[in-house]
Amino acid sequence: MRTPIHLLAATTVAVLAAGCAAPEEPPASRGTRTVTATPTPKSTETTAPATGTARTTPSATPSKTGPKRIRVPQVVGMNHQKAQNAMQAVGLFRLMEEDATGQGRLLLWDRNWVVVKQRPRAGTRVTENTTITLYSKKVDE
Repeated sequence: MRTPIHLLAATTVAVLAAGCAAPEEPPASRGTRTVTATPTPKSTETTAPATGTARTTPSATPSKTGPKRIRVPQVVGMNHQKAQNAMQAVGLFRLMEEDATGQGRLLLWDRNWVVVKQRPRAGTRVTENTTITLYSKKVDE
């Protein structure tokens, strides 16, 4: 015997409606409660246990001097790879490289190139986001 589709659909709807019709008891009536946690700001004051007076501790506020300054190292005359390593060792990672001969060649193997110029100059104080350009030529040129 085959059941008509409309009878099957009606039964499914009735079962689903019955499940939705009887809502659960609210959480408060079962002895539990819902608490929404909100972060509390960090306080810079603490109470001394013996005297009850408040003392202020330094807070972690940004420096008024701005971003950290890094002194650019001298890399002219260095092997290109060692020059890159020297820049990265002090925290400068935005490095560009350029063929100093003007031929537009790519520095594919850094170890056979030597730095002949750098921008900005050595000793300049820059932020870590400053782009450093190393101008290099092949060792045997």
